[in-house]
Amino acid sequence: MCGRYASSRRPEDLVEEFEIVRSRVDTPLAPDFNVAPTKEVYAVMERPPSKDSEEPAERQLRVLRWGLVPSWAKDSSIGNKMINARMETVAEKPAYKRAFAKRRCLLPADGYFEWYPTSQLTAAGKPRKQPFFIRPQDHATLAMAGLYEIWRDPTRADDDPGRFRWTCTVLTTQAEDAVGHIHDRMPLMVEPDRWSAWLDPAAPQDSLLDLLVPAAPGNLEAYPVSTLVSDVRNNGPELIEPLPIDLPIDEVVE
Repeated sequence: MCGRYASSRRPEDLVEEFEIVRSRVDTPLAPDFNVAPTKEVYAVMERPPSKDSEEPAERQLRVLRWGLVPSWAKDSSIGNKMINARMETVAEKPAYKRAFAKRRCLLPADGYFEWYPTSQLTAAGKPRKQPFFIRPQDHATLAMAGLYEIWRDPTRADDDPGRFRWTCTVLTTQAEDAVGHIHDRMPLMVEPDRWSAWLDPAAPQDSLLDLLVPAAPGNLEAYPVSTLVSDVRNNGPELIEPLPIDLPIDEVVE
């Protein structure tokens, strides 16, 4: 799964990197080194200028809330449990299939966190978990495959600008070998040459899954970080600093 990640890029940098036509970011988000479910995050998507327009979709940068709320949901609390969508079932599951067909996005990240259960035990007798930060070897932006939805809050008036809630989820797949021993799932990455095809709301659905492939072996690096990241109240670049240990991952956690 992907339940925590880091996102420190500035919106102006994302506009340039993802060739954004229009930024819909009114207030930039602060760099976040401990992005947790229900937080606001940046998302890249392609939207038609208006519902009835024949103009092509334009690439936008928006702020969404992490935790997808399907359009048919009775209330928004369901989003707390819908932070990830499995690639293997995303095209069929009722909660995701409509978004997968037309509302796909990219969620820019510096990298993501996973926790490995060690042989040490906590006071409660459970395995103590060591957090790891996983990122591209070249430290480039990690473009995670995502879906988004627009949910209408029935408790708000028709003229309330906050009546629509934009939410998102991260697609996951089986982890590649280099990080698979830390956790068996990982977020799906979309390579730059596939961004346009993935974001195109009119793309044939039967071709979409072919665009999604696990990161190539060797393209990611994983290293242990401070357990401070386990508390969502902690935030700062120190959370992604490697622990001062010069050991292979297996020796750190075994």
